[in-house]
Amino acid sequence: MSRRFVTIWFRHLLTDWFTRRQPQLRNTPFVLAAPDHGRMKVTAANAAAQAHGINADMSVADARALFTTLQVLDEVPELPVRLLTSLGHWCIRFTPVTAIDPPDGLILDISGCAHLWGGEALYLQDILSRLKNFGYDVGGGMADTIGAAWAIARYGQGADIIPTGEQTNCLLSLPPAALRLELTVVERLQKLGLYQVENFIGMPRAALRRRFGQPMLRRLDQAIGLEEEALEPLQPPEPYQERLPSMEPIMTSTGIEIALQRLLEALCQRLSTEGKGLRTCVFKCYRVDANIQQIEIGTNRASHNPVHLFKLFDGKISTIEPALGIELFVLEAAKVEDALPSQETLWVAKGGLEDVIVAELLDRLTGKMGPDTIQRYLPDQHHWPERSIKSATSLKEKPAIDWRTDRPRPIQLLSKPEAVEVSAPIPDYPPMLFRYKGELHRIKKADGPERIEREWWLEGGEHRDYYSVEDEEGRRYWLFRLGHYDANKPQHWFIHGFFA
Repeated sequence: MSRRFVTIWFRHLLTDWFTRRQPQLRNTPFVLAAPDHGRMKVTAANAAAQAHGINADMSVADARALFTTLQVLDEVPELPVRLLTSLGHWCIRFTPVTAIDPPDGLILDISGCAHLWGGEALYLQDILSRLKNFGYDVGGGMADTIGAAWAIARYGQGADIIPTGEQTNCLLSLPPAALRLELTVVERLQKLGLYQVENFIGMPRAALRRRFGQPMLRRLDQAIGLEEEALEPLQPPEPYQERLPSMEPIMTSTGIEIALQRLLEALCQRLSTEGKGLRTCVFKCYRVDANIQQIEIGTNRASHNPVHLFKLFDGKISTIEPALGIELFVLEAAKVEDALPSQETLWVAKGGLEDVIVAELLDRLTGKMGPDTIQRYLPDQHHWPERSIKSATSLKEKPAIDWRTDRPRPIQLLSKPEAVEVSAPIPDYPPMLFRYKGELHRIKKADGPERIEREWWLEGGEHRDYYSVEDEEGRRYWLFRLGHYDANKPQHWFIHGFFA
């Protein structure tokens, strides 16, 4: 499939934006100006001002001499890039690959997209008509190369489409400036009487390079398709993404559900074919008012089961507000992992982390209660209790070491030990009682001490002497004394965990 591009030219980008914000300026000649070497210089003029001969790069004084009641507004720094970026993100509803072309254009890679709108002509017409309805004076072009699309958008009839493979013939009658050449190069070409591309395209390349430089040849080659041109998209497309445009805006939850089911089936079929499964997935709904609604799910195990994934989305669909309607649905698998064919046998497995039913149950619970509700922990290679465990990233992750079983460890470990009041014999006897959160606990059984030294290569500080204790009501705790016993100093005791 050959690549196709659309370029969009905003003839009066900045002044159109000001007119949208101040409708009273619509039929009023006005310009934007900025200080330049001690004088005010026109940086942009609206169509009404241009009709009086006022253009960019003129001094404001000269402009007012041509039209005495000319309105002058201050230029907004960095506005062109901000506007183009915003408009480029809006255009993602037409193609996932959009890029800005400062100071007044956009570039869209539309390969494989136009047929969803009924053909290239309807596709380009839809884009331009919507932008015009926003209040922008635009032109557009479509071709096999960015250079040819750029040329026809600015020097064609305003909405031209160059058939596949015909870009060279269509460029012949255009002026040299249509090739995006430097102004000095254009002026030299015109001085030599080379007013159209056809006047020099057949000249020896060595002569052209010698007279006009290699950049001129590069632009020519890019326009006719002999050299690829890099495109830096505003939003890099997800490698696993499915899009579903709507011929009519969707405003019902039933319509949203049908769109989601179709996208899930298509995406999961692709993932299954490639032996992949998704871990996180985003469902985006592009509304006609330029607002984007989205919901997201995550799984504990890579999955390409559309029925299960739809159930995860199902509880969140009600949060989508269609308003005036949704015109494009996009499903993106933001995180993908291998899902080996052997995992299909998990559908008949019973119990354990290797049971896919367990993974799907965890997915549903996480979807309803939040991503941080359920955690899985693995042993980590540290002696210090706070660092001896870590959160697992998935059910597939395997522990680097075995859980320690030679010493008792609490089922619940406090992230930060809490101070307690303790009465204990000396020097290394376990405590007889302790007070925690105002409640007095009399100790009936105790085991210890277990000395745990700090990992000196990570931090300094005193060691801990841990005791496993049980109170009169059968509740078990993990206590420790900080540092060595010293009869001349108060002892500091802490509670660090709770046994089952």
